[in-house]
Parts: sequence; structure tokens; C-alpha cells
Amino acid sequence: MSIYKQVIRKFRGKRILVLGDLILDKHIRGSVSRISPEAPVPVVLQQGEPTYAPGGAANVANNLRSLGARVTLVGRIGADSEGALFLDEIRKRKISTKGILTVKNTGTIIKTRIMAQHQQVLRLDREQAENGSDQNLINKIMRFLEGKIKSLDAVIISDYGKGLISADLLSQVCSLVKTEGKIITVDPKDDHFGYYRGVTAITPNKKEAENAIRNIKITQNDRRKLALNSDRLLTHADILRAGEQLQKFLKVDALLVTLGENGMCLFEKGKKPVHIHTRAREVFDVTGAGDTVISVFTLSLTAGATKLQAADLANFAAGIVVGKMGTATVTREELLQATKKGNE
Repeated sequence: MSIYKQVIRKFRGKRILVLGDLILDKHIRGSVSRISPEAPVPVVLQQGEPTYAPGGAANVANNLRSLGARVTLVGRIGADSEGALFLDEIRKRKISTKGILTVKNTGTIIKTRIMAQHQQVLRLDREQAENGSDQNLINKIMRFLEGKIKSLDAVIISDYGKGLISADLLSQVCSLVKTEGKIITVDPKDDHFGYYRGVTAITPNKKEAENAIRNIKITQNDRRKLALNSDRLLTHADILRAGEQLQKFLKVDALLVTLGENGMCLFEKGKKPVHIHTRAREVFDVTGAGDTVISVFTLSLTAGATKLQAADLANFAAGIVVGKMGTATVTREELLQATKKGNE
């Protein structure tokens, strides 16, 4: 039996808590045959009713559930009809809603994507970024996490920059998780990198890494400098230098930088960087690919994989979801098949 098959078999039943910004993804599909006479924009003739799916941190949870993990989702939604729709979609997927807080006077975040001829024509966002420093909210989240932590295998922070993840909240979460000796990984927001010091691993894409370098260089003090002359990652050498510096600066065990069609680059403490070539064969839609990466990478670590093995499995999974339309997930069977083909 291959090592990847052994790891994937151990996914079932792993207990993962996902904390982050909750988003309702709405998809409207149709066709385009003409340009509007009112403005130079396409006229989309809607076909069927809108469909809904969990987005943001909820898509991370959905990916984990699809892979057989037992998932608890923690975040906030509004006391509105969209919040009710969101809860319905979560329950359909057998994801625990006990950690989802309904907050009055806050609207549920919605991303509406209008699709035509398998292309995204328009995305309309409705959001009301609230201050994640609200102490009452932080207290509720911490009480919930304290009651769950001993039963968990890992905690994932899915930071979409919508206001939930604050320095204060993450400091308390990291302290608790590390005290209990659990894995904690982060799908980061570029202007929040300073929050993530000391976590197990983070998984930025290249643009997020570039923006993070820019933000750190602006805010850093003399004791914590990045030895980088530029925040532009134009060459492989640029990526190697930046990744090594960020990994040391953040004091994380691993930094996994996703590079789109160029694959991934893994930076581990005390090891040489490793470039992993892309596994994608066809790319239809990159929506949610980062959610799949953090899900598979973290779940693989809980199943005993090394960080390199976990990164390679995440790379296989990303190659599968970008070949699907919309906010997609990957199953254990698809991942097993992909690893088998990739090793032939």
C-alpha cells in the first residue's frame, strides 16, 4: 500500500475545527447572446434558479467533510434570511453548526457570481466587515473552543479579512491550541501576517506573500527585519529568498506558498525549500482552490503525513478542484485516483 493511500485512509473521523469568516456563495447561471443597448455590458439570460453553497471558512469545512473528517465550524452570520440559507446549506453537509454565532445588526456576507458559457461574468459582494476585537464575541468563541479543544486533532484559521480574525482573538486561540499540543494552520490574509507568528503552518498564494512582505516592511521594527530588497516575486530565486525570510520571521514550522500554474513551494524549519510542480491538467475555475489546499494539507498532517507529503497531497487536490466549475470540493476517492495516476 502506498504511503498516500495510508494517509488518505486515515482522514475519516479526524476532528477539525475551522474558525473564520463565513460567506454564502450564490451562483446565478445563464447564457449571453447580445450586448446591452444601455451600456457596453453583456446581457445574461438567467437559466434556472440561483444555487447556494458555503463559502469562505465554510468552504474549508465543506472540503474537510467531503474528505471524511468530522468538522466543527466557528464564525458569525447575520440574523437575516441569508443567514438562514447559510445554516441550511451547512446542515445539508453534516457540518456542526454549534459554533456559529448569529449576530444582530450584522448582515450575512454574500458573494454572488453570475456565470455564462462556463465563464464568470460578474461577482457582486455584499459585506459589512465588523470589528473582530469585540470582546463579547471573542469571549463566546473562546468558551466554545475551550470546551472542544481536547477532542480536536487540529484547528484551521480561515482568514478572509472580513473582520472576525483579530490580533487579540488569534493570540488567545494560538495560546490555547499550542498549550494543548494541537496542530494549528492558517489560510492567511496578507495584512494580518503579524498575527500568525508561531502557528504550525500557513499557506499563502504568491500575491498574498508579496503583499505580506510589503506590509511587514512598512510596520516592522529594527529587531525584526526582513532581509529583502523587493516585495516582487518575479523569479524562482525571489520566491526562495522571500519564503525563507517569511518562515523565519513568522517562526512557523512550515510555509507553503501556492504558485498557481507553477505549483507550490514548501519552506520547513531546518530544511531546504522544495518546489512541487503543479498537478492540474485542465483549469476551469480557481474559486476556492486555496480552501482545498489548507484542508488537505492540515488533514494530511493529522493523519501522520510529513509536511512534504501533506503539501504534495494538497497539490493533487488543488489540481482536481480547479478542473471543476464554481466552489468545489474533492473526495477521498478522487484524491486516491489522482495520486495513483500521478505515480504511474
